[in-house]
Amino acid sequence: MLSKKVKTFVSVALLGASIMSVTSQAEANGGYTVQKGDSIWKIAQQYDVSIEDIQQVNQLSTDVIYPGQSLSIPDGYTASELSLLARLVNAEAKGESYAGKVAVATVVLNRVNSNEFPNTISGVINEVVGGAYAFTPVLNGAINEAADEESKKAVKEAVAMEGQGLGSLYFYNPATSTSDWVFSRETTTTIGNHRFAK
Repeated sequence: MLSKKVKTFVSVALLGASIMSVTSQAEANGGYTVQKGDSIWKIAQQYDVSIEDIQQVNQLSTDVIYPGQSLSIPDGYTASELSLLARLVNAEAKGESYAGKVAVATVVLNRVNSNEFPNTISGVINEVVGGAYAFTPVLNGAINEAADEESKKAVKEAVAMEGQGLGSLYFYNPATSTSDWVFSRETTTTIGNHRFAK
């Protein structure tokens, strides 16, 4: 007959194996089992999806989650798209604050979600408007420079917060812009040298 300690050890081992099996099954099916210390914010950044999308797909009305809870994880952006966006942020917001970099990434994501623009990051960044690229770094080749770590982090934050900003669809430097049209747009905020508008 097994001793009480051995029975307890076997029970704990079996419980641990069954929890790992449930976690593995949830993750294999596009899901995630909430662990102690997790937050929707942390999970959104891990999977490159927005907090809003996680809440919507799981019918959550708040951001309260608990360990052991199974969450469905919606499809996020591809690594290639996020890399392209980080390179754009690096080129467009070089010398700007971290908040300015997040705001530039947010403009691109807002465009992806707008009916007025292409529905992919690549489509938005490479869009030609009136015979010219929408973003100068695509024209001058700066888009091909590697992104710095801060730009990559800013993109992850913008993705996690997607849909929760001020709705900016444009940004420009008022000191250097020559477009009368862009000055006619409603300003949402100014961060550093960039004015953001919709």
